[in-house]
Parts: sequence; structure tokens; C-alpha cells
Amino acid sequence: MALNPNNPFQLLLRKLPRPLRNKYFLSLTVFAALMVFLDKHDLITQFKLSRSVKNLEHDKAYYEGKIQEAQVDQQNIEANKEQFAREKYHMHKSDEEVFIIQNEK
Repeated sequence: MALNPNNPFQLLLRKLPRPLRNKYFLSLTVFAALMVFLDKHDLITQFKLSRSVKNLEHDKAYYEGKIQEAQVDQQNIEANKEQFAREKYHMHKSDEEVFIIQNEK
């Protein structure tokens, strides 16, 4: 390919370093830029998705703990129905008196 001194594109191309003039390097650079920034599965989207997965896993662990607590409470209620009714709803037998003492804050 003969260089035409009047063609500004060829002059600009001539000033570039040799590796930047390589067509394989250019195509690899364009491909990498497309993959990193413009693709449907780009790095930014992947980062956001991984962050949301971590948040969801944290929420899952929190709710599993709450489920365990609720199951323990349910077992305690089933085992001690009378105690639960007395403490929670202030129920009492017909022949007894119950005094509720509340501390002032």
C-alpha cells in the first residue's frame, strides 16, 4: 500500500504506535469494549446483580432465623397453653384474684 501524503487518515495512522495499527489488536479492543460496557451482560449489570443476590441471601438468613424463633414459640405455646394465656391475655380462674403490677417509666 503506497502512502499518499495528502491523505490525513494515512498520516494519522502513521503517527500511531505500531501495536495500535494491528488489526487484531483493534478488533480485540473493540470486542472487549463491547463486552465490558455495551453488552446485555456487561460488568456493571453483573455487579448490580451480584449485590442484589447478596442482599437477598441476607434477607433469606434473617427470615429463616425468624421462622426458627416462631417455631420455638409455637412449641412453647402448645406445651404451656395455660401459662401463655395467663401471661399474654391476663386470664385467670374464676376462684382466684390476679394483681397486675406495672412499673412506671
